[in-house]
Formats: sequence, structure tokens, C-alpha cells
Amino acid sequence: MVDDDPDLVKLISDMLEILGYPVVTAANGAEGLNAVSRENPSLVVLDSRMPILDGSGFAQALKDRGLKIPILVITGAPDARQWAEDIGADGYLAKPFDIADLLASVQRLLVDGKEDGA
Repeated sequence: MVDDDPDLVKLISDMLEILGYPVVTAANGAEGLNAVSRENPSLVVLDSRMPILDGSGFAQALKDRGLKIPILVITGAPDARQWAEDIGADGYLAKPFDIADLLASVQRLLVDGKEDGA
């Protein structure tokens, strides 16, 4: 999970870990890229606006490295869907979102690799 909001990171990572998903967190895109190199994740939950390296820069760096990891965007940006499409994300949720929707999106992306409609 790559997001600079520590409260949101804790909430989401705790929920995913309760369901048995191992979670590695990063506070910005640069930390996220380091974590991807170490951990080889099955999914990245990504915020758009972060310091140091934002979500767009992170997604582009993954592409530049030839990595095809599903990305679930979670953002408070008013154009969440368009931004997710622009970076080639596999799914998105606009903040605020329901935890049940997040968990369903994670499950779909881990099983199917792509959400319907995203």
C-alpha cells in the first residue's frame, strides 16, 4: 500500500491483514518502488497525491521497469476514474469509500487481475 495518510494506511492494512493478506506499506512513491523491488507484490493499492513521488510517477516507473502489477487507486481527487484510466490502473475507489468495497476490489484484482468497468 502506497499512501501518505498514516491513519488510512493503518486502517486498510489492518483490515487486509485480518483477512490474511500480507501488507507492506510505503508513505510515497519512492518508498513504494523500493518495496516493490524487495517484496514482488501481487497488488498495489495506490494514492494519487503524495510527497517525493506521486502516484503517476510511481505507476510510470513500474511501466518503465517492465513490471505488470495490478494497481488499485484510492484517491480523493475529483477525477478519480479519469486519473486511474490515465495511469493504466486496474481499478479505483474514490475517497471516501466503503471498506467492503475496498475488500471486494482487492479480492477481484487478486483473483481476476482486473475489475469490471475500470
